[in-house]
Amino acid sequence: MPRVDPKGNPCSATNGTACETSRGTLAITVRVPSGMDINERISRFEALIADEPDNDMAHFSLAGAYMQAERPEDAAKAYVRCTEVNPDMSKAFQLGGQVLAQTGQTEAAIELLQRGYVSAMAKGDLMPAKGMAETLESLGAEVPKTKADADAGPADMTCAITGKPGSKIERPPFKGGLGEWLVANVTRQTWDDWLGLGTKIINELRLDLSRDEHEVVYDYAMRRYLRLSDEQYAELTGSEPKPPGGDFKHTVDMILERMGQLESFQGDLHKQV
Repeated sequence: MPRVDPKGNPCSATNGTACETSRGTLAITVRVPSGMDINERISRFEALIADEPDNDMAHFSLAGAYMQAERPEDAAKAYVRCTEVNPDMSKAFQLGGQVLAQTGQTEAAIELLQRGYVSAMAKGDLMPAKGMAETLESLGAEVPKTKADADAGPADMTCAITGKPGSKIERPPFKGGLGEWLVANVTRQTWDDWLGLGTKIINELRLDLSRDEHEVVYDYAMRRYLRLSDEQYAELTGSEPKPPGGDFKHTVDMILERMGQLESFQGDLHKQV
């Protein structure tokens, strides 16, 4: 029975496109036709889970399919099961908590979100952590204090990216409007996290920043991480951003979704671009 890739597509050895589950071994992508009936998609994922009950991405993808089919209660169960199979999947905690709240299961939502928030902060998954914090606040629940909060030290500002307090960037990382925007909106902790992830992207994709096309890839990843729209970037820099070429866009998007958790690719991620 095939696995699924990070976008929820079942995988088998019928074509030549590499993919990977968040825990599994390298497989080959078979994309589910976009026009496939949602119930057929659900049946495929349910069959896959019956054969591979510990396939975390299958549970995650099944939850998404349930939501498309307007079955939120089933989606909530699938997201929760995903967190049990893979406690490191911050996005499953975030979406599972949201769906539990939407279906009136407030206590269960708060418990899941609080556990997920602590786990996400410990791993540095800042974007899912921010989403969970926002949902907890909307439910009138406490956002847990974590070691990462304590390590941040006295707060100079609230980061526009993560919603977390932190210290200011001492000097603009860039000249002009972009550097000024970073100092005004992004904490040093978030910028340091980006530098770490950006370095991983360079190494994983074997980027040579002396090449224009590779610099475009890095800039795209930075814009996505900082949630800068193309319009904002153009206004701040005076130039229109260039899109990355080839398969780089999809691969960078996948890296950001995983928040840099790429160990299962065993250093072979560059072969996908």
